[in-house]
Amino acid sequence: MKHTIFFIILVAIGNVAFAQDNTPRVDARQGAQRARIHEGRKDGDLTNREAAALNAQQRHIRRSERRAKADGTVTNQERAKLKREQNRANRNIRRQKNDAQVKP
Repeated sequence: MKHTIFFIILVAIGNVAFAQDNTPRVDARQGAQRARIHEGRKDGDLTNREAAALNAQQRHIRRSERRAKADGTVTNQERAKLKREQNRANRNIRRQKNDAQVKP
């Protein structure tokens, strides 16, 4: 019985430690934003230059996420920074897709 309780506690601690560097919301938003950029390029809402700038912004966010995960823990402050960066990217995507661009 003692071994079972010890095992359960050990697994619970391991799951908590593992979950601290997990960023599923950031990953989901990244995927959605990349899809929106691809869709905008395909539809002609984004020029090559606009898409390149937006993709560069997505690379910056991925680098920030990797840096946040590097020590094994993503702090609330790091999560807030990632959220701010993604909010800014979201605004930029929306503005670029809806500007008065002449479609080819």
